[in-house]
Amino acid sequence: MDSFEQDGNGAAPDSLPPPPPVPPDVVPIKAEPEPAKKKVVRVPMARRGLGSKGQKITLLTNHFKVNVGSSDGHFFHYCVSLYYEDGRPVDGKGVGRKVIERVQETYGNELAGKDFAYDGEKSLFTVGALPNNKHEFTVVLEDVTSNRNNGNASPDVHDDSNGQDRKRIKRPYQSKTFKVEISFAAKIPMQAIQNALRGQESENSQEALRVLDIILRQHAAKQGCLLVRQSFFQNNPDNFTDIGGGVLGCRGFHSSFRASQGGLSLNIDVSTTMIIRPGPVVDFLLANQNARDPYSLDWTKAKRSLKNLRIKVSPSNQEYKITGLSEQLCKDQLFSLKQKSMKNDNGEAENLEITVYDYFVNHRNIQLRYSADLPCINVGKPKRPTYIPLELCSLVSLQRYTKALTTFQRASLVEKSRQKPQERMTVLSSALQRSNYGAEPMLRSCGVSISTNFTQVEGRVLPAPRLKVGNGEDFFPRNGRWNFNNKKLVEPTKIERWAVVNFSARCDTNSLVRDLIRCGDMKGIRIDPPFDVFQESNQNRRCSPLVRVEKMFEDIQSKLPGAPQFLLCLLPDRKNSDLYGPWKKKNLSEFGIVTQCMAPTRVNDQYLTNLLLKINAKLGGLNSMLAIEQTPSIPVVSKVPTIILGMDVSHGSPGQSDIPSIAAVVSSRQWPLISRYRASVRTQSPKLEMIDSLFKKVSDKEDEGIMREVLLDFYTSSGKRKPDQIIIFRDGVSESQFNQVLNIELDQVIEACKFLDESWNPKFVVIVAQKNHHTKFFQQGSPDNVPPGTVIDNKICHPKNNDFYLCAHAGMIGTTRPTHYHVLLDQIGFSADDLQELVHSLSYVYQRSTTAISVVAPICYAHLAASQVGTFMKFEDASETSSSHGGVTAPGAISVPQLPRLKENVCNSMFFC
Repeated sequence: MDSFEQDGNGAAPDSLPPPPPVPPDVVPIKAEPEPAKKKVVRVPMARRGLGSKGQKITLLTNHFKVNVGSSDGHFFHYCVSLYYEDGRPVDGKGVGRKVIERVQETYGNELAGKDFAYDGEKSLFTVGALPNNKHEFTVVLEDVTSNRNNGNASPDVHDDSNGQDRKRIKRPYQSKTFKVEISFAAKIPMQAIQNALRGQESENSQEALRVLDIILRQHAAKQGCLLVRQSFFQNNPDNFTDIGGGVLGCRGFHSSFRASQGGLSLNIDVSTTMIIRPGPVVDFLLANQNARDPYSLDWTKAKRSLKNLRIKVSPSNQEYKITGLSEQLCKDQLFSLKQKSMKNDNGEAENLEITVYDYFVNHRNIQLRYSADLPCINVGKPKRPTYIPLELCSLVSLQRYTKALTTFQRASLVEKSRQKPQERMTVLSSALQRSNYGAEPMLRSCGVSISTNFTQVEGRVLPAPRLKVGNGEDFFPRNGRWNFNNKKLVEPTKIERWAVVNFSARCDTNSLVRDLIRCGDMKGIRIDPPFDVFQESNQNRRCSPLVRVEKMFEDIQSKLPGAPQFLLCLLPDRKNSDLYGPWKKKNLSEFGIVTQCMAPTRVNDQYLTNLLLKINAKLGGLNSMLAIEQTPSIPVVSKVPTIILGMDVSHGSPGQSDIPSIAAVVSSRQWPLISRYRASVRTQSPKLEMIDSLFKKVSDKEDEGIMREVLLDFYTSSGKRKPDQIIIFRDGVSESQFNQVLNIELDQVIEACKFLDESWNPKFVVIVAQKNHHTKFFQQGSPDNVPPGTVIDNKICHPKNNDFYLCAHAGMIGTTRPTHYHVLLDQIGFSADDLQELVHSLSYVYQRSTTAISVVAPICYAHLAASQVGTFMKFEDASETSSSHGGVTAPGAISVPQLPRLKENVCNSMFFC
C-alpha cells in the first residue's frame, strides 16, 4: 500500500478474525530460523575524479610538508598506571608528566635511555621496545602542590584540633612517593603512515599519527603550555586579550598531522581559548560580577565560579586548589590552634580557639587591608577546612574558562581574535620557527622532519550562477554579492491583514509603517495599511516575559476581527530579548501567525529592505532564484524529482549537561525549485550527535519521525511526485562519526521511505559539511582573501576519500574559513564538476541576504530553525543552571521535554528565515 496517498498516518482495515485453536494432539513443527541477513556496513566512498571547471588560481595553505625518514621501525605503546604509596590510584591530572619525567631521570639506564611520547594520562609510546614488557618503578617528587592535583598538601591554617601549628614547622618541600607501572599494550608499525598516504587507512595508521600528535603536545607541555585537545597556549600576556567578566581570550596554536594526497602534512593554525584572568582573586570576582566593591559581591555565585581554580598564596607562594569559601567572615571564622607553649595537665599542647583574621594579623604579622569583612578562601578537605584571607590569594595563569560566554563576551572575542590573511601567515611562520621541532628528540628518532614553507596548491574559481529577479530580469552577482537597488523581487507577496505590536520599544511607529510600505512598494511587495498598532501598557512592562506576551495577545484578540496574516513585533533589546522565545512560540505553535521581530534602533531603507527579504520569504514569496532553477536546467537535479535536506544538531553550551539537544531537518519543496524549504525540529538527549527521530515507528501503521513529514510535504508540494533522489547535507559531525551518519542516520531515512512505500528505492547522496577545521587558504603576494567560488580538491585533500574545500563567500573580515565538504555516498553518480557546482549554487539561494554564504543554504536554515525553536523552551537561566557547576548527567538519563508542534498553516513555511 502506498501511504503517500493517505492523509496522515492511515488506519488499518478491519482487523482479521482470530486464528482457529490448535488441536491437543498436534505437535507444532519447529520453523527453521531464516539465515540472518548480513547487514552491509557502508564506508565513505573513494574519490572518482577531480573537477576541472573554473579559472585556475595558485594558492598557499597552512599545511607544512612532513618527511618521514624511516618506515621499517615500530612505535611501542605502553599503558601507564600511577599509584600513591598506599596503593590508591592517582586521580588528579597534571602530576603524570612530572612523575614520568622523574622516572626517565632516575631510571634512564633500565629504560635503555629511550625517549618517551607521553599523553599525560594512560598512554606512553617509544620508538622501538623497552627492555621489558612490564616495568615497575618508585619515584619521589618534591613540592607536588605546584601540580594541578594537590590533594594532600597541608597549607596555612587547619581547622584541626589534633594537628600542630603547621606554620611553626618550616616545610620548604612536601615530598610524595609514587609507584609507576609501565606495561606493554601494542606495537604499531611506522609503515602504517605510508599506507595511510596511499589511502589504506587502518587503526594502526590512526594510532601512528596520534603518536606524532602526542610528541608535539608533549613538546608544548615541556614549555609550560596549556594543552586543549590539539591546541596549545603559552603563558605570555602578549597573547591575552580582555573580553570582559574576568575572562581573557588567549591566543595559541592548533597543530595536527594529516594524511593527504601530497603526503603527510602538519596543519598549523591560530587558535583561541578562554582563560580566567590571572591575578588577585578579588579582581577576578569584581570583573566577573561587574560589582563596585568586594562588599557588594554575591558570594553564592562567587563560590561557584571559584570552585576548583588554582591559586598562589602570599607570602609563601604555595599553590592550592580552591575547594570552597568559609561559612563566616574572616574576622568571625574560628579554628583551633595548638599552643606549644601552653601545656595542659597531661602535658599536651593546649588548643586555642582563634579567628582566621586574628591568626594572620597577630600570630603571623601579615597586614590585612580589607579581608576582615569578607569570607575566606577554603583550600582544605570537606572535613578539614583550611582558610586563607581573600587578599592573600592570586589566581594562577592559564586556567581555562569553560562556562558559556555572554553575547558581549562572544562578540568581543570574535572581534579581537580576527586576523587578516597576511597577518595570520606571518604569525604562523614565526610560530613554526620558534617551536623548533627540528630539535625534538622523539621526532628525530623516527626520522620526521617538518618543512617551514606553506604548501602550494592549485585551486579553481567557479563562476557565480546567474540569478533571476523581478520583471524577468537576470542578474550576475559580482564578488559574491548583489543588491536589489531599482529591482523587484522575483516572487513578491501581498501583506493584507497585519498589525504592529510594540513591546515598549522607543520609536515613531507611524513613520516606521510609512517607510516599510514605501520600501515594500519599491520591491514589488504590496503592503496594505496595518489594522492597528498595539502599544504595551506601562503596568504590563514589569511583568514576566510570558505574562507580557499573554496580555498582548488578549489585547490583539479583543480588537482584531480574526487572526492576522502577519504581525510585526518591535522589541526593546537588539539582542537576546527574553520576549523573543515566548512571542515566537505563541505565534507559531498556538495561533499559526507569521511574525517578524525587530529592534528599531538604527532603521534606514537598507535595514527595511533586509527586513522585507525575511518577511517575503516567511509569507511564501521568493526574493531571487537561480536562472537554472527557472528553466529548469540544474544538472542531475532537474531531470528527476530530487529533494535536498539540511540536517544539524545543536547542543547546549559546554557547561550545561541537562539542556536537550535540538535536531533540525530542513527540506526542499516544490521541485524543481531548490530555493524553497521547510523545517522539522525535535529535541533529543543532551549531547547526542546522531539524530534519533528521523524514523519513529509507534505502531504497524504509524511513524512519527521527521522523515515522514518531510517526504509527505515534498510529495504534496511537488505535484504528487515522490523524490527519486535524496541529497543529504549533514553539518557538525567529525570524521570519527562519518560511519554513524552512513549506517545509523541513513538507515533511519531508508526505513522511513520503505514504511511509506515498500517498493520505493530512491538513490542517496550524503555530504558532510565541516566548518570547524583548521585549513586556511591564502593568495600568494596578495593581502586579499581568496575570491568567492574558490574550490580545492587536490594535494591537501584526503588521499582516497571524496572531499573538497569551497570558499563560496567573499571574506570581508579576518581570514576566510573554507567549508570542507566530504562526499560520503553518491548513488546518483555525479561528476566532480556537477557536484561542486551544485554545492556552489546552493550557497546562492539563501533568502535572508544578498550575498553568497559560506555553507549551503539548507544547513544554514537548519541552524536557524534549531536556534529559533530552541528559544521556545525556556529553561532556567542558561548561565546559572545547576549542572553547569560540576557534574555531568549521563546522556539520556533525564526525560527530554518535547517541543510544541507548529500550526499547520506555518509548519511548511520558511518561518526560520
